[in-house]
Amino acid sequence: MSADPDRAPRPVDYRAWTTFHDWRGGTARGARPVAGARPGVVVGTPAGTTDYTDPHTGRTAAWEYATWTSPVHRLAVPATEVIASWNAHTPAGTWIQVELLGTYSDGTDTPWYVMGRWAADDQDIRRTSVDDQSDGKSSIWTDTFSIDDASTGLRLASYRLRLTLHRRPGTRATPTVWRLGAMGSDIPDRFTVPASAPGLAGELRVPRYSQEIHKGQYPEYDNGGEAWCSPTSSQMIVEYWGGRLTKQQLAWVDPSYADPQVCHAARYTYDFQYAGCGNWPFNAAYAATFPGLQGVVTRLGSLTDLETLIAAGIPAITSQSFLEKELTGAGYGTSGHLMTVIGFTADGDVIANDPASDDNEAVRRVYKRREWENIWLRTKRYNATGKVVSGTGGVCYLYFPAHPSPRQRKALAAVGVR
Repeated sequence: MSADPDRAPRPVDYRAWTTFHDWRGGTARGARPVAGARPGVVVGTPAGTTDYTDPHTGRTAAWEYATWTSPVHRLAVPATEVIASWNAHTPAGTWIQVELLGTYSDGTDTPWYVMGRWAADDQDIRRTSVDDQSDGKSSIWTDTFSIDDASTGLRLASYRLRLTLHRRPGTRATPTVWRLGAMGSDIPDRFTVPASAPGLAGELRVPRYSQEIHKGQYPEYDNGGEAWCSPTSSQMIVEYWGGRLTKQQLAWVDPSYADPQVCHAARYTYDFQYAGCGNWPFNAAYAATFPGLQGVVTRLGSLTDLETLIAAGIPAITSQSFLEKELTGAGYGTSGHLMTVIGFTADGDVIANDPASDDNEAVRRVYKRREWENIWLRTKRYNATGKVVSGTGGVCYLYFPAHPSPRQRKALAAVGVR
């Protein structure tokens, strides 16, 4: 049987540490692997105490810490970009930091880059990305490691991830990290992508929430609902999987506001440095704060990948940018927008829950397959002034059960997620 020319090697490498064997395979300083239904890593005997001054509150506090460092992962695809993501429980008085150390294809190393400082809540620290990280060869752009000039041929050949688990001194509290991973990719520069053939008709029953009805609400979180496409999409998928917030969790929201859970999602995905709710790993981490859920950030290669997931009951949140004329029926253009893919029509067109809709009833949209595939998968596009700017190259969030069914596990493996 000849090789399928359309099944080229996937230009994406997603690797995660999730099993007890994985956690035992790392290097621990004060951290301890734990077994159980969801194996993870916790603070054992702290390695020491450190001071952290929160740049967003000005408060300095002492924290006990422990570290866990992954083995070196050699990328199957030497990468121009890497995005880390994680799933963790951070009870009051705890938080985590995720870092990346890479080795370039020329044999030199990056510094330890901070990929995020994160807590589920916002009382102990303000969750944050870290700006101004660069070594002249690569830089961190909010949540993404990026080679500064990919045209030189320089790539990231391998990396290690390091977790630092923090807790209030003298307490027994600890973060628990269940999943730590990163997606490396080398997506070629492209304004257009090959068309895929329709392969599935079907639709998942996903809740519909509009970001637009939240305009002006809680402007301290990225100017209110107008910019809440990411948390609104996240909340839709969380609730599809049965995740619910309690009255106590929502008590801080003005009771006159509809869909208070969307306000909650915005607050608890908010990146205080980026000053927005669209930090990709922070959204995946938020989803995993709901019992029985996990979340990852990766890239997919085609609508065929999305069809594989939908067939197994797994919706996806995708990131794209486009001019109004490039997506028939959208009624807007955007430099970056998240929406939820929930199915495909008999003709292969995309059924999406698009939060940029006037109300919840209008959220369900059908977009032309060819237009949608291209705006999602391209890496280059022309903006409204004719300038060449970047596209997301197939970025998506995948939220799925902590214990996937065999069918779900097979579908996830088919798109490179384990």
